[in-house]
Amino acid sequence: MARAEANWERLVRAALRGERLVGAYGQPVTGIAGNVPSSLGNNVHIEEVLRAADEIQDEDPTVARILCEHAYTLAQSLDPNSEGRGVLQFKTGLMSVIRQKLAKREGVAIDRSQDIAKLQEFYKLYREKHKVDELIEDEMKLRESAVFSGNLGELERKTRKRKKVLATLKVLWSVIEDMTKEISPEDAKNLISEEMKKVMQKDAARTEDVVPYNIIPLDSLNSTTNAIVNFPEVRAAISTLQYHRDLPRLPGTFSVPNARNSDILDLLQCVFGFQEDNVKNQREHIIHLLANEQSRVGKLPGNEPKIDEGAVHVVFSKALDNYIKWCNYLPLRPVWDNTDSLTKEKKLLYVCLYYLMWGEAANVRFIPEGLCYIFHHLARELGEILRKQIAEPAESCSSGGVVSFLDKVIYPLYEIIAAEAANNKNGRAPHSEWRNYDDFNEFFWSHKCFNLGWPWKLSDPFFSKPSRKDKGLLGRNHHYGKTSFVEHRTFLHLYHSFHRLWMFLIMMFQGLTIIAFNDGSFDRKTILQLLSLGPTYVVMKFIESLLDILMMYGAYSTSRRSAITRVAWRFCWFTVASVAICYLYIKALQDGTKSATFKIYVFVIGAYVGAKIIISLLTSVPCCHGLAEACYHWSAVRLVKWMHQENNYVGRGMHESVLDYIKYATFWIAILGAKFSFTYFLQESLIKPLVKPTRTIINFRGLQYAWHDFVSKNNHNALTIVSLWAPVLSIYLLDIHVFYTVLSAIYGFLLGARDRLGEISNVEAVHRFFEKFPREFMHRLHVAVPKRKQLLSSGQVFLAKEIAEDCKDSQEELWLRISKDEYMQYAVVECFHSIYHILTSILEKEGRLWVERIYGGIRDSISNRTIQSDLHFKKLPNVIAKLVAVLGILRGTTESSDLKKGLVNAIQDLYDDVHHEAFSVNMSGHIEDWEQINLARAEGRLFNKLKWPNDPKLKDLIKRLYSLLTIKESAATVPKNLEARRRLQFFTNSLFMEMPLARPVSEMVCFSVFTPYYSEIVLYSMAELQKKNEDGITTLFYLQKIYPDEWKNFLTRINRDENAADSELFGNPNDILELRLWASYRGQTLARTVRGMMYYRKALMLQSYLERIQSEDLESTLGLTSSVDTHFELSPEARAQADLKFTYVVTCQIYGKQKGEGKPEAADIALLMQRNEAFRVAYIDEVENAKNGKPITEYYSKLVKADIHGKDKEIYSIKLPGNPKLGEGKPENQNHAIIFTRGNAVQTIDMNQDNYFEEALKMRNLLEEFSLKRGKHYPSILGVREHVFTGSVSSLASFMSNQETSFVTLGQRVLANPLKVRMHYGHPDVFDRIFHITRGGISKASRSINISEDIYAGFNSTLRQGCITHHEYIQVGKGRDVGLNQIALFEGKVAGGNGEQVLSRDIYRLGQFFDFFRMLSFYVTTVGFYFCTMLTVLTVYIFLYGKTYLALSGVGESIQNRADILQNTALDAALNTQFLFQIGAFTAVPMILGFILESGVLTAFVQFITMQFQLCSVFFTFSLGTRTHYFGRAILHGGAKYRATGRGFVVRHIKFAENYRIYARSHFVKGMEVALLLVIFLAYGFNNGGAVGYILLSISSWFMALSWLFAPYLFNPSGFEWQKIVEDFTDWTNWLFYRGGIGVKGEESWEAWWEEELQHIYSIRGRILETILSLRFFIFQYGVVYHMNASRESTALSVYWISWAVLGGLFILLLVFGLNPKAMVHFQLFLRLVKSIALLMVLAGLVLAILFTELSIGDVFASILAFVPTGWGIISIAMAWKPVVKKLGLWKTVRALARLYDAGTGMIIFIPIAICSWFPFISTFQTRLLFNQAFSRGLEISLILAGNNPNAGM
Repeated sequence: MARAEANWERLVRAALRGERLVGAYGQPVTGIAGNVPSSLGNNVHIEEVLRAADEIQDEDPTVARILCEHAYTLAQSLDPNSEGRGVLQFKTGLMSVIRQKLAKREGVAIDRSQDIAKLQEFYKLYREKHKVDELIEDEMKLRESAVFSGNLGELERKTRKRKKVLATLKVLWSVIEDMTKEISPEDAKNLISEEMKKVMQKDAARTEDVVPYNIIPLDSLNSTTNAIVNFPEVRAAISTLQYHRDLPRLPGTFSVPNARNSDILDLLQCVFGFQEDNVKNQREHIIHLLANEQSRVGKLPGNEPKIDEGAVHVVFSKALDNYIKWCNYLPLRPVWDNTDSLTKEKKLLYVCLYYLMWGEAANVRFIPEGLCYIFHHLARELGEILRKQIAEPAESCSSGGVVSFLDKVIYPLYEIIAAEAANNKNGRAPHSEWRNYDDFNEFFWSHKCFNLGWPWKLSDPFFSKPSRKDKGLLGRNHHYGKTSFVEHRTFLHLYHSFHRLWMFLIMMFQGLTIIAFNDGSFDRKTILQLLSLGPTYVVMKFIESLLDILMMYGAYSTSRRSAITRVAWRFCWFTVASVAICYLYIKALQDGTKSATFKIYVFVIGAYVGAKIIISLLTSVPCCHGLAEACYHWSAVRLVKWMHQENNYVGRGMHESVLDYIKYATFWIAILGAKFSFTYFLQESLIKPLVKPTRTIINFRGLQYAWHDFVSKNNHNALTIVSLWAPVLSIYLLDIHVFYTVLSAIYGFLLGARDRLGEISNVEAVHRFFEKFPREFMHRLHVAVPKRKQLLSSGQVFLAKEIAEDCKDSQEELWLRISKDEYMQYAVVECFHSIYHILTSILEKEGRLWVERIYGGIRDSISNRTIQSDLHFKKLPNVIAKLVAVLGILRGTTESSDLKKGLVNAIQDLYDDVHHEAFSVNMSGHIEDWEQINLARAEGRLFNKLKWPNDPKLKDLIKRLYSLLTIKESAATVPKNLEARRRLQFFTNSLFMEMPLARPVSEMVCFSVFTPYYSEIVLYSMAELQKKNEDGITTLFYLQKIYPDEWKNFLTRINRDENAADSELFGNPNDILELRLWASYRGQTLARTVRGMMYYRKALMLQSYLERIQSEDLESTLGLTSSVDTHFELSPEARAQADLKFTYVVTCQIYGKQKGEGKPEAADIALLMQRNEAFRVAYIDEVENAKNGKPITEYYSKLVKADIHGKDKEIYSIKLPGNPKLGEGKPENQNHAIIFTRGNAVQTIDMNQDNYFEEALKMRNLLEEFSLKRGKHYPSILGVREHVFTGSVSSLASFMSNQETSFVTLGQRVLANPLKVRMHYGHPDVFDRIFHITRGGISKASRSINISEDIYAGFNSTLRQGCITHHEYIQVGKGRDVGLNQIALFEGKVAGGNGEQVLSRDIYRLGQFFDFFRMLSFYVTTVGFYFCTMLTVLTVYIFLYGKTYLALSGVGESIQNRADILQNTALDAALNTQFLFQIGAFTAVPMILGFILESGVLTAFVQFITMQFQLCSVFFTFSLGTRTHYFGRAILHGGAKYRATGRGFVVRHIKFAENYRIYARSHFVKGMEVALLLVIFLAYGFNNGGAVGYILLSISSWFMALSWLFAPYLFNPSGFEWQKIVEDFTDWTNWLFYRGGIGVKGEESWEAWWEEELQHIYSIRGRILETILSLRFFIFQYGVVYHMNASRESTALSVYWISWAVLGGLFILLLVFGLNPKAMVHFQLFLRLVKSIALLMVLAGLVLAILFTELSIGDVFASILAFVPTGWGIISIAMAWKPVVKKLGLWKTVRALARLYDAGTGMIIFIPIAICSWFPFISTFQTRLLFNQAFSRGLEISLILAGNNPNAGM
């Protein structure tokens, strides 16, 4: 029975905790304290009580039972009706446990009145058992002496034990205290003596570090365990916030914890009703900021330090800088009259108010100027309350006696934001139909915002929620208008945002064309024609002003009047100007150059140009800005500036310094000069060769058309001219990016060379620089302290030895040469004395005497100046070698007889070398001593008496000397691991680069690291590591083969044999955990990221520890310098200093949900917290409660850490106004947790990144960049270099890695300097934290438009006068996608995000507010890159459709017959340029130069050639299609979304159907279209050059088409294995013909997939655009039918209509053959008969037509070319108008036809693949192609692909 009860209790425990069989450390998890429902408001205390019950269960079950009962009572009082989620189950389970405990008493009656006495008795026993007083006393003694005794490990153990014991005692006391409240005071007094009560209270006070806190234990300032509270700057910051007499008294109802005094934040909490945990969080945040700012200002003297006024002012000005600027912009007087007159206390009050408001603002944090508005009114209310004697609640936050800032201020704003966000239909609704975060924020840029009143006037239209009316196709939303800008979905945004670029390019093209048509002469006619640029300019300005009006539609009702007036005035002005100037120019042409009209026109144009130049100089050139500002008070100047440029809150003051302007202007003048020179002057340029053909074609009359011509009879063959010029114009527009790419690569190469990048690019370079390395290390990374010569002397001994060997000068000159380097002198002297000290310490009697005599002889030789003759310097290497042998035995080993014997032999060898080779000993002075020594030597007892060194200081000295004498040998010992070599090379190289000098850790800039996480892999589980793919490959097997040397090292570390079977590791829980960690550190996991980022803390602890011990007395710290690796992590001071300077927060959005569901990710995150004490996890907790009988969900933003029991400890829990995910997930996830970060800087890190300890050492240097001005501004974002660590996995990973590396190094280097347009391209950039959190955060979150959330941080920073720099002396690891599908999904996300950026207000404003040259830089490096990519593809289409027009219309042949003019060099040059750009040749230029810079010329050449053999050109061409498709689709239809790529190891074979689903619409359809155009051109194009001419013209297009069609299968592992091909075909046909249905996914059925592919077409605009684009497919039929023999060369329109009749007949046949047999069950035989007859009739009719009419077999194939694209055009239009087609009842027919097309496309692709798979060598070649990198490293890819699968050999 007892066993059954035990099992029952275990079952209940498991149910309560969601128990897993194996815990974090491989041990069984027990206890009932793990999963208290979060809906219980005070669940933390309940959890502590239950945890204590678990702890003492074995010691005293009765006490455990009492604690469980008390926990039940607490739960009952918190939720008596069990309405919260999981509460009922929890109570039931807990009651079951209590009953089982009672049952164990075997029926004995329990006297509950004795529970208090029992608890008290147990308290005494528990206290005595653990000897609490002795434990605390021992810990205090250790704490005082541990740093210098090396006993930090024991101190750590004592501290942990003391914390656990006191935590249990505190729970016991709290339960006793609660239970005594339930009885009378007299009974309580009798039960608990005063003495015992004092003991309990004293123990409770000692648990200060058990109270939850984040960094600083503010509720336990007398802490003895956390050294952070003893730092003077922290104590000063705390005291500065204390309550002072100028503040009103707190009301008696407001309570403050006894552990601390009341402060400013208590007052603000009382007045405005801020949440308690928000106040706690911001209290620590503000103290942290003040303390760190004070540490940079200077050290604080005295016992009661006070914060410096300067430190407070810095914190104040940073926090409220945006508010001050907002007030100046409106204009509005701030709540204070004069900043200079503000007292320190007032500044702190405003700082505290702002941060408390910000900390509780939730989603409103994305509205920074909205927060300024709120702060302004709160501060005014506060000012009134400060005048009163007693603090009162603020009116704006009060209602019904309840004071709540969240409910009264934040919730109304949140509610309307949430309503608008719900109106976006999950990102599908047009942006113009709902207000995003920017719209809400920009509402506060005008005085109109004050209509909202204070408290909020909720009746204002601003708070009106959107409503939907008019359902159906044309239904639209009715809502409050957008603000300032409307993101209409159109390509016109590209012109609107960058109109200056397009005007410049088009006008230059016009000018160059005019000059070319005038044969390059500048006569009067040419000049007159050039003056036509005037009308062109004003017409384009008119178009711009018209777009201003159109693009603002939807925002007129809410925008500022000045903005609307400006748009209207500009439209009127440019309308009049364009009409007037066009009229004047036309009139001047008619009247001649001598007319008055002409002179007026020239004067007007000259005056306008002059005025524009002056305005541009004043607004764009930095040196003229001062003049413009000085004249701004003139109304005329204000008017002109207002007309010229918008005046928004952002975008002001973006100009750079004069020097920077000159640099980037020169850069662009060089690019534009090169571009226009190539365009015009070179022989094979774009414009000149087309002049003559154009003139000739224009003059042709009566050209014969092969089809029925509608438009080309009387317009000088305009379409023919267009077909010639269109591709040239297209290339002219895109080649600006080509020239930028080349020139920026060259400039970036030179910049990198200047910065000394790549100086150490191989092992030989490491050897060459190794001796200089210590000095650079100390100079760059350590603060100069006099006693820090120790590391700098490394390697100097060998330099001194080499000088001595080669020196032939006198002794004085030799010493002078050595003394020139103080470190070399230090090293020689130190070695000389250290050798003497060590040898005399271990030798006795004659041995010691010998050492003394030798040293005496050397000193005599020095004094007699005979050292060069007495000491043979050439023999010194032998002496050093013998000394190293002696030290090697003594170093780091324990005493043993064998070692002693070896030591004696080593010293004897040293004796022989010194006596017989190195030193000529003069024995005349001490004959007796030498006789004694010689006698001992002869008797063999000279060195027999040895004392083994046991003194720690002596051991450390031996280790140090050994290091000094072996440093050069260490340089030769280069690690074999390639990754270790790479890291060593980069680190050593970086120390020779320019970087700011590091300040001491105590004075450095404090920073946080911030990582968003959702549900990715945290740690690989054993199941994941052992799971086999279809080839029998496990992830563990893959990793073993990819990292063979690291696997061997791992086995050695865990004391396993290299040949041990994997199964041997699975029996030991510790080995299992280590194995999981080893594997996870080689994937893209959160564990890898956390380990890497925690290196920052480790580095800071080491640096702080070294600074501390080296600033003390050298003698007392000498013993610790070489055992730092075991001491610094245990030093309380070093840990406290690191915690003050560094915080790591991972925002695991659904961690609470994962815990509740028992997901392994939650347990793994908990494990990471246990292994990293400074690691914090923030998450959103959803709590289900009941309100007025209705269930509601409340959301909390929580921060947790691991407690002393290894469980989660909640630090802060801040209620949110609602679901925080209103926009994009990642930025919303970042926003909710940003309040838990600390410091002045924050580094944003993705969860697929890594870091390295050696790089972490340089973080202090990087952070100093914030204090260095770059041009006009201080940096707001520091760009950091990335190393892509996934590049060695496969050739695709290598391509991606090289492409990414060239961008994040060479590309961003140029963007930052000289172009000054570097943005934030994702992580790991370092943000000025205060700058960004007060200006909207580190990303934007509006749905869809901000899908690429990171880059908007850079846009926002630049618009708000920030400065973004780039630094390459430090790097962070980054994982990238390694499979083609992963890469395509990633590039699709980025390209779609760029498409959304085109529509954004940020792009528009940057394009408007940048000066011309920065605008050019910004364009080509952001959306311009994707537009040029798309234009590259469109150029192919334009060219091919032009050729198709010439071929099918017959014009090409007619012209060729008349004159041989089409064979011109212009088109060839254009196509060659396009081809080179298409295959990535120009993209490769930065890559090649990057290789040369960092790897050397030979290595770069080999890498580039290898990439070509691996078909990198195919990959880049394929990527071109990916980017084009998603960029274009995003602008046309929207639908950009986050695409999860998996980030896993990709070695599995991708099935044919899966590839088809991913690429059918983006690549295959387009590839088939290009191939069809090429076939048409081949069949009907007139080409004198024959096959060679056709190949030269079409090779680039064929390359692109074939790449798009076959690349997914070419880069597919095992893509040409026959068995896989057979399986793929079966899978594909099953997918193709499986009917869809409700709940069927696209992966399972073609029908479901086809429906999914149509989801992006949902708006009327989208349907119309798709229809227009689909019309191109009807050209084929119109042209081909006139070339058929059956047409008899007729050009009548009836021929075309007859072809449609034939197509209609074919369509009817398709309907007949498509009849479903299942629908006609009773007419099966008849149906078959009808189908057979129809088929026979068609075949017979076709044969008869061929025999008896003009129809030929060629015509049959021609009809396929005609009807196939027409059919696809019909399908495309039907798909666009799906609702209409469904109503007509034709949807099933369309779907059947579409299935037929997909089947045909699939077969065209599949057949060549199947044929290739017949030849085994192709599969072998493909494997080599995909995994060449791995083969070159000797890896066993064939094993990976074949695996352990027994079927692999079949």
